[in-house]
Amino acid sequence: MKQAPEHLLALIEPVVEGLGYDCVGVEYNPHPKHGLLRIYIDHENGILVDDCTKVSHQVSGVLDVEDPIIDNYHLEVSSPGEDRPFFKVRQFSQFLGSTVMVHLFAAVGGRRKITGKIVHVENDVITLEENEQSFDIPFAAMSKARLVPNYLLNKGGRSGK
Repeated sequence: MKQAPEHLLALIEPVVEGLGYDCVGVEYNPHPKHGLLRIYIDHENGILVDDCTKVSHQVSGVLDVEDPIIDNYHLEVSSPGEDRPFFKVRQFSQFLGSTVMVHLFAAVGGRRKITGKIVHVENDVITLEENEQSFDIPFAAMSKARLVPNYLLNKGGRSGK
């Protein structure tokens, strides 16, 4: 899944934020019969099913009126979870010191997948440290990025070794 196009973000983010939630990101996988629009929401008090229902109802109303998606699609609203996906540079700043798994469009330092600690964020370049090796990665070079939960690091999962 990839981040939704700008015209969808421009419709969805204000609705989510107007309800008092943080719109972590929006993924869209177009398909003529089985498209999927997934919205990740967060709140300082956490997310409950009622929160997802409230956002889903409001976003559905806007999407029904604006009708920006021609094909059939399923709408999902959820919490980003402990292995939250990152859609924006500011999310790396929020989780400075945490470990992320990053997939790259093209190799950086001979690698297309890096699991490292976020040590620095400047402009749109994220510096990750993995096994005492440092990687400066432009945000635009990332095809996917996810937080690696501590419980996986402690167990050695997701390249926690």
